[in-house]
Amino acid sequence: MYLKEEKREMNKEISGTTRLVLCGLAIALNIVLGIVTAALKFPFYLDVMGTIFIAIYFGPWYGAVVGALTNILTSLFSGSFTGMPFMLVSIVVALIVGFVFRKVKFNFVTALVVGIITGIAAPVVGTPIGIAVYGGLTGTISDVAVMFLKQSGAGIFAASFIPKLFNNLLDKIGSILIVYLVVLSLPGNLKPKCFGKNKR
Repeated sequence: MYLKEEKREMNKEISGTTRLVLCGLAIALNIVLGIVTAALKFPFYLDVMGTIFIAIYFGPWYGAVVGALTNILTSLFSGSFTGMPFMLVSIVVALIVGFVFRKVKFNFVTALVVGIITGIAAPVVGTPIGIAVYGGLTGTISDVAVMFLKQSGAGIFAASFIPKLFNNLLDKIGSILIVYLVVLSLPGNLKPKCFGKNKR
């Protein structure tokens, strides 16, 4: 109940224009981090950090839109639309984060737990897409593990899923904990209403 009341207060405090600006910045952050990590072949992505931030502040649907638009715009800018189906992964992450933090406090422990949940959910959704689009490869150094598992007799789903699970746990836990540290450093009046509040 307290979260619903405070969420309504936050809705009054933050204008629609400010929300649009923050969503635009979150999309830009996602795109830049995604490009940088892909170029460096890192075994993580960081391209949902802005999505997580928006989902925590404004709820699951804002986060889902930011996640979807990130993938759409990235595909348009790159001229390759093979990455567009992965918007489903971003949407799932946004919905999980947004709905969870409508109900519970945003602190280190809940951030860690949600990072684990999204880290598992993302490859469950993304692995079939990756197999259909890229043959199970990721374009990162973890492709070595994919090839090793396939040569060891693992099926294509298992060979693709296991490295993705490791990548996504690292990525989602890291992303949400970075967002937590950023929020922790903000003045009290800029923190989301789900942050560090006790039930009345």
